[in-house]
Amino acid sequence: MHPFRAFWETSKRNADKPSLGPFAVWLSWAQLITWGSVFYTFSLLMGPVERELGLTRAEVSLAFSLALLADGLMAYPVGRWIDQGHERKVMTWGSAWVGACLLAHSFVESLSGFYAIWVCLGLGMSATLYAPVFAVVTRRFPNDFRRAIIIMTFLGGLASTVFFPLSSWLIQSLGWRHALWVLALMQWLICVPLHAWFLRGAQKNASTSVSNHLPLSGSPISDASNQPTKPAIGEHLKRAPFWLLAGFMWMTAVVSSALPAHMVSLLEEAHLSPEWVIAIPASIGVIQVLGRFLLFLFEKHLDVHAANKWIPCLVPLGLVCLVTGGLAPWAALLFITFYGLGNGLNTIVKGTAMAQYVSREHVGQLNGLLGLPLAMGRAVAPWALGLMWTPEAGYTTGLRWLLVIGIIGVGCLWWAQKSALSSQKH
Repeated sequence: MHPFRAFWETSKRNADKPSLGPFAVWLSWAQLITWGSVFYTFSLLMGPVERELGLTRAEVSLAFSLALLADGLMAYPVGRWIDQGHERKVMTWGSAWVGACLLAHSFVESLSGFYAIWVCLGLGMSATLYAPVFAVVTRRFPNDFRRAIIIMTFLGGLASTVFFPLSSWLIQSLGWRHALWVLALMQWLICVPLHAWFLRGAQKNASTSVSNHLPLSGSPISDASNQPTKPAIGEHLKRAPFWLLAGFMWMTAVVSSALPAHMVSLLEEAHLSPEWVIAIPASIGVIQVLGRFLLFLFEKHLDVHAANKWIPCLVPLGLVCLVTGGLAPWAALLFITFYGLGNGLNTIVKGTAMAQYVSREHVGQLNGLLGLPLAMGRAVAPWALGLMWTPEAGYTTGLRWLLVIGIIGVGCLWWAQKSALSSQKH
C-alpha cells in the first residue's frame, strides 16, 4: 500500500475510534495554538495597543476582562451542547470564529472596536479551550478521563513557552496588526482541521453505563447495573461539594486570570532585563509541563485525593514569595517556579474534581452552570489588578489580595473533598 494511503486509512480509523493517547495528543496541538495566540498574546499586545490607541492600563485590561466574561456566559450552553454530542461542531466552528476575530483585531482603530473584538474572542474561547475539550474526553474515556486530561495538558501547557517568544518576535518583525494575521492563519489551517477530523463519531447522548456516583479514585467500573439510581442534575446543586468546588474554582480563576494579563508589566517592575521579561513567562509552560509529566509518571503511586489537596497550595506559595520579596528578582524567579507548577497541575485538579466529587455524567453542564460566576470573577480580576496598580506601590496591594483569595480557595477545596469522602463512606 502507498505510504500516504496507509497514513490516510490509519488516520481515518483513529478518527472514528481513536485511542486515548493519539486522540489527546492531536487535540493538544489545537489547545497550544489557541491558548498561545489568544490568552497569552494579550499580555504582549497591551503595550502596543496602549501606545497606538492612546489608552490607559485599566482601559486595556478591561478588554481581557470582557473576553473572560463572554467566555463564562457561554459556558453552560457550550457544556450542554457537548453533553448532547455536538462537540465536533462546537469546537470546529469555534476555531474558525477565533481565527476570524484575530483577523478583525488587526483592523481595530477605537476603544469600542477593541472591546467588541475581545468580547467576540471570549465567545470563541468558550468553545475551544480546556473546559469544552475536558468535557469531550470525559465523555469519550469515562473510565480513564483523568489520564486523558493529563496527557492533553502536556502540549497545551507549552502555550506560553512557545507563544511568548513567537508572538513577541512576530510583533517586533511585522507589527502587532500583521502579527495577528499569522495567528489567525494558524487557527484556520491547523485548529479547524484537527477539530473537524478527530471529533468525528461523537455519541449523541451521554453514556448511561456510568453512574453519577463514581468511585472517587476514578477507577474503572466493573458492573454499572449495580450502581445506585442516578440523581437528576438538580440534586447535585443541593449538596455541599458542588458549591464548595464552585468556591474553589472561582477563587482559583480569579488568581489565574489576573496574573497572565499583567505578567510582563509585573516582571518589568522587578527590574529584570527585557530578555528575562520574555524568557521567564515563556518558562512557565516548561515548568507546567514538567509538573504534569511527573504527575503522569507517578500518578498510579499517589493517592489522588492527597494530590488534589496539596497541588492547589503551590500558587499561593508563589504569591507569598512575591509579596514578601518585594518584587526582587529572586522573588520573581521563585514565584514563576511555584506559579508554573501550581497553575499547570491546578488545571488537572479543576478539570477532574467535579467528575470525581460530584458527577461524571453531568460534568459538562455542572461546569457550565459555574460559567456566569466564574466569568464575573475572571472578568473583574485583570481589570481590578490594573486599577490597584499605582506608580508608587506598583502591584503590591493587588498581589496581597490575590494571596488571600488563593488561600481561601484552597480551604474550599479541602472542605469539598472532606464532605464528598464522608458522604461516600455513609
